[in-house]
Amino acid sequence: MLLRCIRNFVAVSAAVFCFSAGAIAESWVLVVHGNKIHQKTFDDIAAAGGEITRTVPEIGVLLVEGNSAFGKTVNTLSGVKHAGVNASFQFFDPVVAEGITLDAAANPPASGDDDFYFDLQWGHAAVNAVEAWNAGNTGSGVRVAIIDGGYDLDHPDLAPNIDYSASKDFTGEGLAYTLPDTFSHGTHVAGTVAAANNGFGTIGVAPDATLILLKALGDEGSGSFGAVAAAIVHAANQDADVINMSLGAAFPASDPGAAALRTMMSRATNYAYQAGATIITSAGNDSVDGDKDGNNLTLPADSPHTISISATGPQGWAAGNGNLDYLAIYSNYGQSLIDFAAPGGDYTYYLSNNDVCTVGPITNLCGVFDFVFSTGNGGWYWSVGTSMASPHAAGVAALIIGANGGDMHPAQVEAAFAQGSLDLGKPGNDDVYGAGLVQSPK
Repeated sequence: MLLRCIRNFVAVSAAVFCFSAGAIAESWVLVVHGNKIHQKTFDDIAAAGGEITRTVPEIGVLLVEGNSAFGKTVNTLSGVKHAGVNASFQFFDPVVAEGITLDAAANPPASGDDDFYFDLQWGHAAVNAVEAWNAGNTGSGVRVAIIDGGYDLDHPDLAPNIDYSASKDFTGEGLAYTLPDTFSHGTHVAGTVAAANNGFGTIGVAPDATLILLKALGDEGSGSFGAVAAAIVHAANQDADVINMSLGAAFPASDPGAAALRTMMSRATNYAYQAGATIITSAGNDSVDGDKDGNNLTLPADSPHTISISATGPQGWAAGNGNLDYLAIYSNYGQSLIDFAAPGGDYTYYLSNNDVCTVGPITNLCGVFDFVFSTGNGGWYWSVGTSMASPHAAGVAALIIGANGGDMHPAQVEAAFAQGSLDLGKPGNDDVYGAGLVQSPK
């Protein structure tokens, strides 16, 4: 059994990234005054030696490449309100258990469901997805944008639900995941939201939702805030009802250029919200109390109109412990950070037990079954993180929107989350679950 994990870091999944202001010091975010970019600004950038690589006119943002001389003059340009380094953020290797290839697909297990790995998906029970399906709510007609890394575009569990024409790459690598392994973070997230109920593999929380796949991170996991903001705007322009971002970065709000990144991301999330998109983000995997972390800026979780999700999970589910709702050992918490909770998996039991269990067609260490099982590149795999919690919540949002006629204002979706959520912890909002564990409509 393969377990990939880096121990010398705080975050344990690909939901949290590192800020590196010096890594790409010649790439800049320029935020203009207001949302309209005037010709003089274009002319001034060119005169200062800058080369515009991307324009996001909807939110008044320019991404510019320039040498050190440009960097010394960028803050003097009259049309520019904020300028900052287009900060790089890098995936940490997630905690994952070995992948299962398409060729190794087994026979249907005991549930009687013909999607033969469905019995491994304990997260669906935690959010009562099956009850929603039985009531006729499957997310049909709802469009969910996934902003992440590359994707297995031919995966049998995903291909039926992908809107290829609306999907887009923002990295220059191409939309597809091309590394020779199973562990595709974007594919895992997309499958948790909307793997098709097609008699094969796994099922997404909203199995009839439409997927808009947007690649803002390279296959190696690095990316920029500029690409993420552009992807948010594109999702809104493609009529996304839900946007899922299983990503984030935390850095001191006092860092040079932080104002540019904060303003750019705020404009992007405001734009998407006004276009009708419900924005779901992972809360991060540092095991920190957001209420005591006031000096840090966490994007996109701190951006306006985002719904930040903590992670829950079982501890020995396959060994008979039926509680699915422990706060995951790695999850961030705190009332100022957490809006709701959703299944993200846990590895507490895995670290302390070596017993073996069988669930459906799979025999493995019992603790592995506490991870979230979903689609991967050319197969499926287990992983844990608030990266896995966020798509569970995004899938529930799709079910709620579908159950209400397919058109809901994001504020209505959040209100429905609150009304239907399972109130765990202390009554009302709390540090661990926010307003509660999200639940599917019945």
